Amino acid sequence: MTRPTSRDVATAAGVSQATVSLVLGDKWRGRVSERTATLVREAATELGYRPNLAARNLRLGSTRTALLVVPALTNEFFARVYTGAARVAADHGFGVVLYPSPDGTGPARDPFASARAALDGVIASSMAADALAAIGGDDLPLVMLDSDPTSTGAAAHVNLAMADGVRQICAHLRGHGHRDILHLASAIDSWTFEVRAETLAALLDPTTRLRTVRAELTVEAARTAMETALAAPHDRPTAIVCDDDILAAGACKAARRLGLRIPEDLSVTGFDDLALATAVEPELTTVHLPAEQVGEQGMTALLSVLEGTPWTAPDIPVDLIVRDSSGPAPTP
Repeated sequence: MTRPTSRDVATAAGVSQATVSLVLGDKWRGRVSERTATLVREAATELGYRPNLAARNLRLGSTRTALLVVPALTNEFFARVYTGAARVAADHGFGVVLYPSPDGTGPARDPFASARAALDGVIASSMAADALAAIGGDDLPLVMLDSDPTSTGAAAHVNLAMADGVRQICAHLRGHGHRDILHLASAIDSWTFEVRAETLAALLDPTTRLRTVRAELTVEAARTAMETALAAPHDRPTAIVCDDDILAAGACKAARRLGLRIPEDLSVTGFDDLALATAVEPELTTVHLPAEQVGEQGMTALLSVLEGTPWTAPDIPVDLIVRDSSGPAPTP
């Protein structure tokens, strides 16, 4: 069943769409009669008409602008999120302002004199959540990406099936006989990385040894951390599970500097499936995250909230892309 429009209400009441807008926008007094206003309200009730708040805001002078808050512009994943959000926004006459937290993660300066006057809503990555505190728009609709679905304060959540991505990695490595795994974890305190760590620990059976090393999200930080972790020949893992592809690239560099072959001596897996995953040699086994779809759903969720429609959706599926950086565990 199609949703009734203001034109349907106008037809049912025998008035113009402009009159419907005046009455339902409570601007009819002195411009149309009481009887006409009553007819419009009754027609709207009978049809089950609900005004499109986003469209009404346009007529009332709203900016039709959404703010997308991300931790960094240099990360390809968030560039793709923006592309997806901007595509859906353009289809609905909206614009998207991209706002990176200046320090990657952490506090940020408020870029607006009044966020409420400049914006219709906010879409934010959980990795940049600290930046939200500086934006004076506490009463703006907020859609959180890649965040704890049980948390309060957001009108909607859009998540990837992160735990399933980890499950696919574990099944892949277990199938290749790996029983000594090192988790190269992001040093950023964020829900998305907590899910990866908790799921990895829960899925590995008691016969598998799991160690964790943390590093900042840079190739060099990961390389340095892995050179230390892999230094002792008698105590090396057979596989490294990395929280993202950048960390995986650093792990691969460390392995090469130590004379280790990938995947013959050491398997390495990533997360994201950035362009970097096929730029390294050997190409990286990694979990593909459909970033553009995240942006599309984020903007769709915000539009639904602006229209007064509750928005829920299942987690976006992810897929393990098996390439040459992973293989059978080396024979002891």
